[in-house]
Amino acid sequence: MPSGGARGRSGPAPDLYALRRDRKDDAEWVTLPMEGYRGDVPDFPLVAIPVYDIYWANKERIKEFDADATEALRESELSLWAEMWSKPQAVMWAKLGLKFEVAAYVRAFLESTSAESNSGLKTAALRMAAEIGLSLPGMHSLRWKFSEDELGAKRDESAPRASRSAKDRLAAIANGA
Repeated sequence: MPSGGARGRSGPAPDLYALRRDRKDDAEWVTLPMEGYRGDVPDFPLVAIPVYDIYWANKERIKEFDADATEALRESELSLWAEMWSKPQAVMWAKLGLKFEVAAYVRAFLESTSAESNSGLKTAALRMAAEIGLSLPGMHSLRWKFSEDELGAKRDESAPRASRSAKDRLAAIANGA
């Protein structure tokens, strides 16, 4: 096995404000809108997973299709799919054509949260979240950041603070002592 050399996730995460020389191979940071993706939500590209009720009767394994459970799982997938496409990261998913990767994450996430899940499914879902930029380390590795509401921050700074009466301030001091 070779040793040394660069590894995909080795070292500290990229720092937006680092002072260093310009490098031609450094990607620029992408600013994602805080209000989220406003485009059309693509159709969920994966087929429905059939759910079966499996049980034993007279020492025989019985496997019956469960239409209600299949429909419930599909509704869960579609609901999470719509929620995912309201996130700021969806701007880049649409731009890069990552609908299948996001759909695979939706399915993996739901599988990882089921009662029959194992640690492998949970780990896979976490890794997929990073790969599509849902986790903070994933966003850093992709060099995505959220936009800042500078006007809102200025508004908050200039807003007058509610003053408390002297009696309230003295009560707070007495309670703290």
